[in-house]
Amino acid sequence: MPGLEHLIYASVAAQTFEASQLAELLQKARAANERCGLTGMLLHVDSDGSFFQAIEGETEAIDQLLEKLLRDKRHSHLTTIIREPIAKRSFQEWTMGFSSVSPEKLSRVPGLNDFFKARSCLTELDAGRAKKLLAAFAEGRWRAKILGAKWTAA
Repeated sequence: MPGLEHLIYASVAAQTFEASQLAELLQKARAANERCGLTGMLLHVDSDGSFFQAIEGETEAIDQLLEKLLRDKRHSHLTTIIREPIAKRSFQEWTMGFSSVSPEKLSRVPGLNDFFKARSCLTELDAGRAKKLLAAFAEGRWRAKILGAKWTAA
């Protein structure tokens, strides 16, 4: 049986994304992820253009996605925070759950308060803080606020 793992990474957008551009990006990513058997979620911090993404899938699909992301000119400072085997998926119902948030909203996540007060970028998250942020999503604290299969500008 192929190995299941997750990749958690952060990056900074090389350009500013308008809502329509994010919607198009999500539509394409969701279709590609579905074809490759990938699930996960994407968090976009609207004030600084940084992204935090958790992707789950078979090792080969993760490898292919990571290679593609590293060549994607829309990303800069792509930082792998965690890559490890997992026993089961946390986001199996989403080909790409999505939320765009402000640093103020993120500062309310326990354990990240000091980080976001410093106005640091998501690419500077360490593994411990990344796991806290991921747990906030996986445990459902933000699931109602994350847009699943359909994306609307809210």
